Amino acid sequence: MFPIVHKEVFAPTTFLWEVRAPDVARAARPGQFVMVRLHEGGERIPLTVADFDRTGGTVTMVVKVVGKTTEEMSTYAEGREFLDFIGPLGSPTHVEKRGHVVLVGGGLGVAPVYPVLRAFKEAGNRTTTVIGFRNTQEIFWKDRFQEFSDRLILMTEDGSAGEKGTTVDALRRVVAGEAVIDEVFTVGPLGMMEAVAEATRPKKIPTFASMNSIMVDGIGMCGSCRVTVDGRVLFACVDGPDMDAHKVDFKEMKIRQNRFRTEEHASLEKYRSECRLKKKGVLA
Repeated sequence: MFPIVHKEVFAPTTFLWEVRAPDVARAARPGQFVMVRLHEGGERIPLTVADFDRTGGTVTMVVKVVGKTTEEMSTYAEGREFLDFIGPLGSPTHVEKRGHVVLVGGGLGVAPVYPVLRAFKEAGNRTTTVIGFRNTQEIFWKDRFQEFSDRLILMTEDGSAGEKGTTVDALRRVVAGEAVIDEVFTVGPLGMMEAVAEATRPKKIPTFASMNSIMVDGIGMCGSCRVTVDGRVLFACVDGPDMDAHKVDFKEMKIRQNRFRTEEHASLEKYRSECRLKKKGVLA
Protein backbone atom coordinates (compact mmCIF):
# COMPACT_ATOMS: atom_id res chain seq x y z
CA MET A 1 0.00 0.00 0.00
CA PHE A 2 1.14 3.56 -0.72
CA PRO A 3 0.40 6.35 1.79
CA ILE A 4 -0.37 9.94 0.86
CA VAL A 5 2.08 11.91 3.03
CA HIS A 6 0.98 15.34 1.83
CA LYS A 7 -2.08 16.68 0.05
CA GLU A 8 -2.52 20.23 -1.16
CA VAL A 9 -5.60 21.63 -2.88
CA PHE A 10 -4.80 24.26 -5.53
CA ALA A 11 -8.34 24.78 -6.81
CA PRO A 12 -11.74 23.06 -6.48
CA THR A 13 -10.74 20.54 -9.16
CA THR A 14 -6.94 20.52 -8.90
CA PHE A 15 -4.89 19.01 -6.10
CA LEU A 16 -1.44 17.64 -5.29
CA TRP A 17 -0.51 14.28 -3.84
CA GLU A 18 2.92 13.55 -2.40
CA VAL A 19 3.14 9.76 -2.08
CA ARG A 20 5.67 7.65 -0.21
CA ALA A 21 7.14 5.24 -2.76
CA PRO A 22 10.92 5.00 -2.17
CA ASP A 23 11.69 2.63 -5.05
CA VAL A 24 9.84 4.80 -7.58
CA ALA A 25 11.34 8.01 -6.19
CA ARG A 26 14.85 6.56 -6.42
CA ALA A 27 14.46 5.66 -10.11
CA ALA A 28 12.25 8.53 -11.36
CA ARG A 29 13.52 10.97 -13.98
CA PRO A 30 11.90 14.01 -15.62
CA GLY A 31 9.24 13.16 -18.19
CA GLN A 32 8.27 9.77 -16.81
CA PHE A 33 4.88 8.72 -15.47
CA VAL A 34 3.31 6.28 -13.01
CA MET A 35 0.20 4.10 -13.12
CA VAL A 36 -2.11 4.48 -10.12
CA ARG A 37 -4.96 2.26 -8.91
CA LEU A 38 -6.91 3.19 -5.81
CA HIS A 39 -8.33 -0.19 -4.82
CA GLU A 40 -9.16 -3.68 -6.03
CA GLY A 41 -11.41 -3.38 -9.07
CA GLY A 42 -10.42 0.24 -9.58
CA GLU A 43 -9.39 1.84 -12.85
CA ARG A 44 -5.72 2.26 -13.75
CA ILE A 45 -4.83 5.81 -14.63
CA PRO A 46 -1.50 7.28 -15.78
CA LEU A 47 -0.14 10.37 -14.02
CA THR A 48 3.00 12.22 -15.04
CA VAL A 49 5.58 12.70 -12.29
CA ALA A 50 5.58 16.34 -11.20
CA ASP A 51 8.48 15.98 -8.79
CA PHE A 52 10.42 13.41 -6.78
CA ASP A 53 12.49 13.39 -3.62
CA ARG A 54 15.01 10.57 -3.63
CA THR A 55 16.13 11.32 -0.06
CA GLY A 56 12.64 11.42 1.38
CA GLY A 57 11.38 8.61 -0.85
CA THR A 58 8.37 10.51 -2.18
CA VAL A 59 6.84 11.20 -5.58
CA THR A 60 4.62 14.21 -6.30
CA MET A 61 1.73 14.34 -8.75
CA VAL A 62 -0.73 17.10 -9.59
CA VAL A 63 -4.18 15.82 -10.47
CA LYS A 64 -7.19 17.45 -12.12
CA VAL A 65 -10.66 16.02 -11.63
CA VAL A 66 -11.92 14.99 -15.05
CA GLY A 67 -13.73 11.69 -14.42
CA LYS A 68 -14.87 9.12 -11.89
CA THR A 69 -11.46 7.96 -10.68
CA THR A 70 -9.90 11.40 -10.34
CA GLU A 71 -13.00 12.61 -8.50
CA GLU A 72 -12.66 9.65 -6.15
CA MET A 73 -8.96 10.48 -5.73
CA SER A 74 -9.90 13.99 -4.64
CA THR A 75 -11.71 12.51 -1.62
CA TYR A 76 -8.59 10.71 -0.34
CA ALA A 77 -7.14 12.63 2.60
CA GLU A 78 -3.55 12.92 3.78
CA GLY A 79 -2.54 9.69 5.54
CA ARG A 80 -4.82 7.46 3.49
CA GLU A 81 -3.31 4.65 1.44
CA PHE A 82 -4.11 3.30 -2.00
CA LEU A 83 -3.35 -0.01 -3.69
CA ASP A 84 -1.04 0.35 -6.72
CA PHE A 85 1.68 2.79 -7.68
CA ILE A 86 3.67 1.40 -10.59
CA GLY A 87 6.63 3.16 -12.15
CA PRO A 88 8.53 5.01 -13.22
CA LEU A 89 7.30 4.22 -16.74
CA GLY A 90 8.07 5.69 -20.15
CA SER A 91 11.28 7.13 -21.50
CA PRO A 92 12.74 10.11 -19.62
CA THR A 93 12.88 13.46 -21.40
CA HIS A 94 16.12 13.78 -23.33
CA VAL A 95 18.00 16.56 -21.56
CA GLU A 96 21.35 17.97 -22.61
CA LYS A 97 23.01 21.35 -23.01
CA ARG A 98 21.23 22.77 -26.04
CA GLY A 99 21.59 26.52 -25.49
CA HIS A 100 18.23 28.27 -25.20
CA VAL A 101 15.31 26.03 -24.28
CA VAL A 102 11.70 27.25 -24.11
CA LEU A 103 9.25 25.26 -21.98
CA VAL A 104 5.48 25.67 -22.34
CA GLY A 105 2.96 24.26 -19.85
CA GLY A 106 -0.78 24.79 -19.85
CA GLY A 107 -3.32 23.84 -17.19
CA LEU A 108 -2.45 20.55 -15.54
CA GLY A 109 0.52 20.27 -17.92
CA VAL A 110 2.29 22.94 -15.91
CA ALA A 111 3.21 20.42 -13.20
CA PRO A 112 5.19 17.89 -15.28
CA VAL A 113 7.06 20.73 -16.99
CA TYR A 114 8.70 21.58 -13.66
CA PRO A 115 11.17 18.66 -13.33
CA VAL A 116 12.05 18.99 -17.02
CA LEU A 117 12.76 22.70 -16.58
CA ARG A 118 14.95 21.99 -13.56
CA ALA A 119 16.91 19.35 -15.48
CA PHE A 120 17.48 21.63 -18.49
CA LYS A 121 18.64 24.44 -16.19
CA GLU A 122 20.98 22.17 -14.27
CA ALA A 123 22.42 21.02 -17.62
CA GLY A 124 23.53 24.60 -18.29
CA ASN A 125 20.81 25.89 -20.61
CA ARG A 126 19.21 29.32 -20.74
CA THR A 127 15.56 28.75 -20.01
CA THR A 128 12.41 30.64 -20.94
CA THR A 129 9.27 29.24 -19.36
CA VAL A 130 5.67 29.97 -20.31
CA ILE A 131 2.98 28.73 -17.92
CA GLY A 132 -0.73 29.31 -18.40
CA PHE A 133 -3.87 28.99 -16.30
CA ARG A 134 -7.51 29.99 -16.66
CA ASN A 135 -7.40 32.39 -13.71
CA THR A 136 -5.41 33.38 -10.64
CA GLN A 137 -7.16 30.81 -8.43
CA GLU A 138 -5.60 27.97 -10.43
CA ILE A 139 -1.99 29.20 -10.24
CA PHE A 140 0.50 27.00 -8.42
CA TRP A 141 4.28 26.65 -8.12
CA LYS A 142 5.10 30.09 -9.54
CA ASP A 143 8.04 30.39 -7.12
CA ARG A 144 9.40 26.99 -8.14
CA PHE A 145 9.32 27.94 -11.81
CA GLN A 146 10.91 31.31 -11.06
CA GLU A 147 13.90 29.60 -9.43
CA PHE A 148 14.93 27.72 -12.57
CA SER A 149 13.72 30.12 -15.28
CA ASP A 150 15.89 32.86 -16.73
CA ARG A 151 12.61 34.32 -17.97
CA LEU A 152 9.19 33.32 -16.68
CA ILE A 153 6.01 34.36 -18.48
CA LEU A 154 2.76 33.83 -16.57
CA MET A 155 -0.44 33.86 -18.62
CA THR A 156 -4.07 33.73 -17.49
CA GLU A 157 -7.03 33.53 -19.84
CA ASP A 158 -9.00 36.13 -17.86
CA GLY A 159 -6.03 38.41 -17.16
CA SER A 160 -6.42 38.10 -13.38
CA ALA A 161 -2.66 37.46 -13.01
CA GLY A 162 0.35 37.85 -15.25
CA GLU A 163 -0.53 38.66 -18.87
CA LYS A 164 -3.96 38.10 -20.38
CA GLY A 165 -4.05 35.44 -23.05
CA THR A 166 -2.89 31.91 -23.74
CA THR A 167 0.46 30.20 -23.57
CA VAL A 168 0.50 30.07 -27.36
CA ASP A 169 0.04 33.85 -27.54
CA ALA A 170 3.14 34.23 -25.36
CA LEU A 171 5.11 31.61 -27.28
CA ARG A 172 4.46 33.35 -30.60
CA ARG A 173 5.93 36.55 -29.15
CA VAL A 174 8.96 34.68 -27.80
CA VAL A 175 9.55 32.99 -31.16
CA ALA A 176 9.26 36.34 -32.97
CA GLY A 177 11.56 38.14 -30.55
CA GLU A 178 14.32 35.62 -29.95
CA ALA A 179 17.13 35.21 -32.46
CA VAL A 180 17.92 31.71 -31.24
CA ILE A 181 15.70 29.03 -29.73
CA ASP A 182 17.33 25.63 -29.73
CA GLU A 183 14.42 23.55 -28.46
CA VAL A 184 10.82 23.83 -27.29
CA PHE A 185 9.22 21.37 -24.87
CA THR A 186 5.50 21.40 -24.13
CA VAL A 187 2.92 19.65 -21.96
CA GLY A 188 -0.78 20.48 -21.87
CA PRO A 189 -4.07 19.93 -23.68
CA LEU A 190 -3.79 18.44 -27.17
CA GLY A 191 -5.07 21.60 -28.83
CA MET A 192 -2.46 23.68 -27.04
CA MET A 193 0.40 21.34 -27.95
CA GLU A 194 -0.74 21.29 -31.58
CA ALA A 195 -0.76 25.11 -31.61
CA VAL A 196 2.72 25.16 -30.05
CA ALA A 197 3.95 22.91 -32.86
CA GLU A 198 2.45 25.23 -35.48
CA ALA A 199 4.04 28.27 -33.79
CA THR A 200 7.53 26.78 -34.03
CA ARG A 201 7.22 25.01 -37.38
CA PRO A 202 8.02 28.03 -39.63
CA LYS A 203 11.42 28.46 -37.95
CA LYS A 204 11.98 24.68 -37.78
CA ILE A 205 12.64 24.82 -34.04
CA PRO A 206 12.90 21.28 -32.66
CA THR A 207 9.71 20.82 -30.62
CA PHE A 208 8.76 17.96 -28.36
CA ALA A 209 5.37 17.29 -26.79
CA SER A 210 4.52 14.92 -23.95
CA MET A 211 1.64 12.86 -25.34
CA ASN A 212 -0.87 12.27 -22.55
CA SER A 213 -2.85 9.65 -24.43
CA ILE A 214 -5.27 7.11 -22.97
CA MET A 215 -3.34 4.27 -21.34
CA VAL A 216 -4.45 1.01 -19.77
CA ASP A 217 -1.41 -1.11 -18.90
CA GLY A 218 1.34 1.47 -19.44
CA ILE A 219 3.83 -1.10 -20.72
CA GLY A 220 3.01 -1.33 -24.43
CA MET A 221 0.87 -4.48 -24.37
CA CYS A 222 -2.66 -3.09 -24.80
CA GLY A 223 -1.99 -0.66 -27.65
CA SER A 224 -4.47 1.86 -26.29
CA CYS A 225 -2.02 4.76 -26.33
CA ARG A 226 -0.95 4.50 -29.95
CA VAL A 227 -0.04 7.74 -31.69
CA THR A 228 0.76 8.22 -35.37
CA VAL A 229 4.06 10.06 -35.76
CA ASP A 230 5.43 10.76 -39.24
CA GLY A 231 3.18 8.01 -40.59
CA ARG A 232 4.39 5.41 -38.09
CA VAL A 233 2.33 3.99 -35.22
CA LEU A 234 4.11 4.51 -31.91
CA PHE A 235 3.01 3.88 -28.35
CA ALA A 236 3.17 6.79 -25.93
CA CYS A 237 3.85 4.57 -22.93
CA VAL A 238 7.02 2.95 -24.25
CA ASP A 239 8.10 5.05 -27.26
CA GLY A 240 7.28 8.30 -25.42
CA PRO A 241 5.64 10.07 -23.79
CA ASP A 242 7.81 12.73 -25.53
CA MET A 243 7.40 12.85 -29.30
CA ASP A 244 8.35 15.13 -32.17
CA ALA A 245 5.44 17.58 -32.12
CA HIS A 246 5.92 18.56 -35.78
CA LYS A 247 5.29 14.96 -36.84
CA VAL A 248 2.39 13.98 -34.54
CA ASP A 249 -1.00 13.43 -36.21
CA PHE A 250 -2.95 15.59 -33.76
CA LYS A 251 -6.21 15.29 -35.71
CA GLU A 252 -6.26 11.53 -35.26
CA MET A 253 -5.09 11.88 -31.65
CA LYS A 254 -8.03 14.13 -30.75
CA ILE A 255 -10.50 11.60 -32.16
CA ARG A 256 -8.88 8.79 -30.19
CA GLN A 257 -8.94 10.82 -26.95
CA ASN A 258 -12.70 11.27 -27.20
CA ARG A 259 -13.64 7.67 -27.97
CA PHE A 260 -14.65 6.83 -24.37
CA ARG A 261 -16.25 10.18 -23.56
CA THR A 262 -19.81 8.74 -23.25
CA GLU A 263 -18.70 5.88 -20.98
CA GLU A 264 -16.59 8.24 -18.84
CA HIS A 265 -19.55 10.54 -18.32
CA ALA A 266 -21.85 7.64 -17.41
CA SER A 267 -19.29 6.25 -14.94
CA LEU A 268 -18.89 9.63 -13.25
CA GLU A 269 -22.65 10.12 -12.91
CA LYS A 270 -23.05 6.59 -11.48
CA TYR A 271 -20.30 7.27 -8.93
CA ARG A 272 -21.87 10.58 -7.87
CA SER A 273 -25.29 8.95 -7.55
CA GLU A 274 -23.84 6.19 -5.34
CA CYS A 275 -22.10 8.80 -3.16
CA ARG A 276 -25.39 10.65 -2.66
CA LEU A 277 -27.16 7.42 -1.69
CA LYS A 278 -24.39 6.54 0.79
CA LYS A 279 -24.74 9.95 2.45
CA LYS A 280 -28.47 9.28 2.86
CA GLY A 281 -27.76 5.83 4.29
CA VAL A 282 -29.46 4.05 1.41
CA LEU A 283 -26.21 2.30 0.40
CA ALA A 284 -23.60 0.90 2.75
